[in-house]
This record gives sequence, structure tokens and C-alpha cells, in this order.
Amino acid sequence: MIAKTYSSTVYGVEAQIISIEVNIVNGTKFFIVGLPDNAIKESAYRIESVLKQINKRMPRRRLIVNLAPASLRKEGAAYDLPIALSILQTSNQVALKNLDQYLIMGELALDGHLRPVCGVLPIAIEARKRNFKGFILPKANANEAAIVEGIPIIPISHITQAIAFLSGQKDIPPVTVDARAIFQHSANVYDLDFADVRGQLMPKRSVEIAAAGGHNLLMIGPPGAGKTMLAKRIPSILPPLTLEEALETSKVYSVLGQLVGQEAIITKRPFRAPHHTISDVALVGGGSIPQPGQISLAHNGVLYLDELAEFKRSTIEVLRQPLEDKTIQITRAKISLGFPANFMLVSSMNPCPCGYYTHPKKACSCNSFMRKKYISKISGPLLDRIDIHIQVNPVSLEAIASLAPTTNSATIRAKVAKARHIQQKRFLNFPHIHNNSMMSSKLIHTLCPLPKATHQLLKDVMEKFNLSARAYNSICKLARTIADLAESAQIQENHVAEAVAYRSLDQEKWGD
Repeated sequence: MIAKTYSSTVYGVEAQIISIEVNIVNGTKFFIVGLPDNAIKESAYRIESVLKQINKRMPRRRLIVNLAPASLRKEGAAYDLPIALSILQTSNQVALKNLDQYLIMGELALDGHLRPVCGVLPIAIEARKRNFKGFILPKANANEAAIVEGIPIIPISHITQAIAFLSGQKDIPPVTVDARAIFQHSANVYDLDFADVRGQLMPKRSVEIAAAGGHNLLMIGPPGAGKTMLAKRIPSILPPLTLEEALETSKVYSVLGQLVGQEAIITKRPFRAPHHTISDVALVGGGSIPQPGQISLAHNGVLYLDELAEFKRSTIEVLRQPLEDKTIQITRAKISLGFPANFMLVSSMNPCPCGYYTHPKKACSCNSFMRKKYISKISGPLLDRIDIHIQVNPVSLEAIASLAPTTNSATIRAKVAKARHIQQKRFLNFPHIHNNSMMSSKLIHTLCPLPKATHQLLKDVMEKFNLSARAYNSICKLARTIADLAESAQIQENHVAEAVAYRSLDQEKWGD
């Protein structure tokens, strides 16, 4: 008798159903076919130990396990439980009802307990689409999978529980999770607040504009000026995640196994701050079967690159395409996968190697050549994709010691949310455009018409600083966001003038 059940694997952030077929024939040895990796091949030893622990036996005949479709590469130990159950079924040691109607996953410890697996959120979504009777999985993953409504999530701690459930000897109630209740409990609760930031009025204003329009931001200033302090508080002024955005982001974390032991769903916009020694693959994703990188973990949130000029040039140059397309395509010899990468890039850097070129009190020890070389580490094409370049100067002692109240995150977030609501109505007929920073050149000309005097001002700026076409688009998008914050239907001259002020690297002569 051939026993059959189903499991799953994840490619990119989407699940693929895997059919597991087990047959016993004359002969000896244990064979697993269907492009398994070493972790799957080693399952025979884990399963044999587990069956002995529960007073069952491994058949002493030839066991053939087929993982279909055979053309797809399979990785990991999550197939242990379905293979073990299928062996018990086909060897007539137990009678498991409806084994082929459940999706089953779980890595077995040698004593039969189940260890958590990765990627159960997208797998639960796929199981619901395929109308499985339920999803049997390790208890540690149950809350994560239960976010998906419409499919029973059966939590299992030990293989004997799975046997008892499938044989009808024990009823295990499905796990339920109220995602909306989790959202309400965690909404707008942040450890960091802009009320802690003293002074820095222009940088705070630039951060507000960046958050309102989803614009990329570069802060330039000496050490200790407050660049990182500002960056870490940006998630606290962004609009709260919608349930759809939370599911998209949570799928990425689920694939990497980073939801286990945490909340069942990501409730706050992510903030990722990789070190400048990060590799290209770790940043954008990759591997033999590609996995998400930091830019995908920052999906719907903030990617913060501190000390931007210290990153390898080849590493930050790979950001060009995802900054434009809001997705990253990883291609290998036999597979091509896409990962979401709709993040807000926030970066900071010193103005020169010693760090004190723009410091009001400390002298810079770098010469003109060193400063030019340092700034040139950031290529023109990448800078063109960063809408805001702002100088951040040290705050005076008087401002730091002041007890005067400052604008808090809740106040700024309310203004940002109002501007985003205006943008939602503007892009109602453009389902893939969510904020001003995502507008194409065509949309800019259509949705951001400039009055004659305003157009002339922008033309003069373009000629004076010899700006590129992409810089022109950036200024238009920034001006549109500034107008939205002011609740102005039309872009005015003062909006363009303020937008131009946030293009420091287009204007400053850093080598002089």
C-alpha cells in the first residue's frame, strides 16, 4: 500500500505544495527521491530513533519516499513528521484517517518532540487556497499560522499527538488568533519618541517630509550630531501598518524563521540597520535557493545605512534597482525568485574622513582631495535616487539642557497620516502607487502641474546647479509632498524652494 500525505516548501515568499508518497517493496535500504538535500536524506536516522522511542519499528524492507514534484529542489528537516506518519501508515502499524487531507510539517527530535520550522505563514495561506482539511504543525509555530483565517491550525508537541489525532483517538482543538486585537494592542506604541530630540528643527522637518511622502533620505554631519537618533525614531511617525501590509511583511520574517517566539504577526513598521561590513547577498538576498535579505526584511518599513560611505561600493550599488522597482529579483542557474523590497532608505554619513568638515567648532584635518574622494564613494546614480540630502549639525549645550517641550511623535504622525490620506485619494486609480515617492516621470507631469512662476523658479535652479532629470523629478515629488503637508492643492513657489533646500549635495562644494 502506498501512503500519501502533503507538506510544503517556500520559494521566495510563496509556498509550493509537496506531495509525499511512501511505498514498501522487496529489498533493503531507505531511499528518498525527488531532489532532497542532505537534511532530508538524514531524516531516516531521526525517524528510526523516534519510532523506537514510541514502540514502533522501521520496516526492514526497502522503503521508497518520493517528494513530488521531483523537479523542485527540497531543503530542510520539516518533512520528518509527514514522512514518519506515512511510514507508519504504509507499514500498517497504525490506521491514520484522512492522512492525505491534511498539510503536515515538523522537524523531529530523536525523542519524538517537534521542533519549529520556517515559513509557516505563507504555507498556511497556500493550504487555505488548496482547501486542506487542516494544517498540522509544531506547537511553537501555531500562533504564526493561525493568523490565516479559514483553515484549522492543529498544534502538535510530540509525534504521538499527531498519531492520536489522525487515528481519531484524540481531539486537538485548533488554535485561533485575533489579528485585529493584536493590532489594537500594539498600535502606536513605540519605545522611542521625537520628543527626546532637542533642536534640529530643519532635520526634523526633513524627516517629517520624508515620512509623509515615502522619500529616501541622506543625513550628513559630524559624529554626535544626532543622525542615528533621528533615524531610529522614524518608524514612530510613519502611519501604522495596515493588516495587508503586516501580512506581506510577516511572510518575509516567517520564511527566515524570525516569527517563532515573537508575536504572531509584525505589528510595527520594521527598522533594519545592517552593519557597513554586510555583504551584497546579505543585503539584497541570495543563496542556492534564494532567501530574503535585509532590504526585504525592511519591506514596508525603514532600511537605515549608518556610515554610508564605509559600505563597499558594490554593496550599496545593488540598491539602485530595488529603490526604483520596490522589488528585487534574484536569479540563479535554475531558479529566479522575486522578493518584496518596498522600503524607505534612510542613510547617514560623515562629511569627510575625519568627520569634522562641517563642525562649527572642531577643525577638519582633511585636505580638499580627501574630502572629494570620500564623498565620491557615493555614486551619482545612487544619490539621484535619494530625494533628500540634509546637513545635521551639532546641537548647542543650551538646546540640549533646555526643558522647553518639543514636538512629539504622535503630533508628527498625525500630520504624516493626513498627508498620506491625501496621496491615497490622488492615487486611487493607480493600485501600485501608494505615495509620492513612487510616482513615475509620466505621473509627475500629470499629477504635479507647476504654475508658470513656479516652473521658472525650478528651471533656474536646474540650470544653476546643472541637475539631472532624475533630480528634477525628485524635487517635484518633494514639492508635492510639502504641498500635501500644507494641505495645498497646488504646488507653490515656496514648496519648490523648500524642496530645493533639501538637495545639499547638489549645491555644496565639499572639496573646496
